[in-house]
Order: sequence, then structure tokens, then C-alpha cells
Amino acid sequence: MPIDGVVPVSESAMESDLMTEQALRVCVQGRRFALAGGDTLHAVGALDFSLPANSFTCIVGPSGCGKTTTLRMILGLDKQYDGSIHLPGNGPIAAVFQEPRLLPWRTVEQNIRLVLPESRQNDSLDELLVNLGLEDLRGFYPNQLSLGLARRVALARAFVLRPQLLVLDEPFVSLDEPTAVRLRTLLLDLWQLRPTTILMVTHNAEEAASLADRILVFSKRPAQILRSIDIDTPRQQRDRPVIDSIVSRLGD
Repeated sequence: MPIDGVVPVSESAMESDLMTEQALRVCVQGRRFALAGGDTLHAVGALDFSLPANSFTCIVGPSGCGKTTTLRMILGLDKQYDGSIHLPGNGPIAAVFQEPRLLPWRTVEQNIRLVLPESRQNDSLDELLVNLGLEDLRGFYPNQLSLGLARRVALARAFVLRPQLLVLDEPFVSLDEPTAVRLRTLLLDLWQLRPTTILMVTHNAEEAASLADRILVFSKRPAQILRSIDIDTPRQQRDRPVIDSIVSRLGD
């Protein structure tokens, strides 16, 4: 996998009018892993879902149920599955993982520019850095940053690509709650300014309820979709009772 967290996009084989309105179509029958001794691990079951363009979808489910395996299949890092995954268009996919994966010998600005093609190397980063509160840190190195700030840099590196799909794997885990709240707010603000389709895995049901347009609830391994919850309440109106109501719909 590229250290910059960017993977190439596969060409879509489906050209229907419906697909032109979708950023991702997943129709997978399963993913099994061969284990020592001839045993088989059935990690992912049948998955059938699509993501509308510029939507924000969260996946929640038990630990070890296959959420990250699903993301790896979507990112093209795991192709040994049965079924198909289609991404219309030819724009890039960006990914942000739990670990920011910054190059320690490069500055904040250099880490962000690392993913840009040669034709965009002179693009201004000023607005993006201001949006994420990084304008005074562009010359800092990763070892000078807290985990929260390092994850802001990872978000900047993802959004600078103008991706057609942004995949987030537990991007706020291991942060204290005030830092996590601040980073979620920055993510939503940046998403409003630079719309893209987001697919995020989280173990935090309240986090999913506060961020997403839709939540996909995965079963225990092998992962299948137990339920799909659409959220119509505007984010600014999602107070504690609303969040609690959404979480209650997710089930155990």
C-alpha cells in the first residue's frame, strides 16, 4: 500500500443512469482467508450496498467483524473476494487510517504535497491549512505534533486530492473527547467546503449518529448488513435526545 494512503481507482463496468449518481457500488458474496492446517476463516459475508455521491456513510459493528477487511476490498488492497466493487469516474480515492502515516523526515506541508501530481505541486495550500488550523504548523515535523494534530495533517493530505471517495478507518480513536469533538467538527466543516463521498468505520455509535447521513450496522463475522439506518435530522439539530434515539435504532 502506498504510504501516502492513496490508491488508484478501478474503472466502473456499469454505466447506467443510476450508477452515475453513485460514488460506490458494492456487491460482494464473501471473503474467506485460508488458515494454517487447511482451515478457512469466513471474514465477510454477502454485502450489497451503494453510496450516493457526496453522502456520508458510517459502518458500525462488533470488533473483528470484518469492517476493516471491507474497507481494504473497497480500496483495492484486497482483491481476493467473490463479487464486484464498482467506482464510477476516474478520480482518486483517499484514505485516512488510525495511524496518520506521516513521513517523519518531511514537514507538514511536504507531507501534504506528497500526494499531489506534478501538475499541482505549486497549488496553494493556504486555505486548506487555515480550514484545519494548521496554518502556523506548515514547517513542523511529525514528531513535533500531537496525535490530534497529526490526524489533521492526514485529513489535509486526503482532501487536497479532491477525492471522489474518502475512506476513514477509525480516524478519531485514541483521542481524548474534546480533541475528538474538535476534529469531527473540522471534518464536517471541511466536507461542506469540499464535498466528497465519505465512508467511515467507527466503533463509536454516538460518533456515527452525529456525523452520518446513513449508518450500516454490520453483524458479527462474517460481516453482513443487519440494518441500514437513514438519518434525516440536520446535524445542527442532533442534540442528546436525537443522538440517543438514533443509537437506539442501531440495536445491540
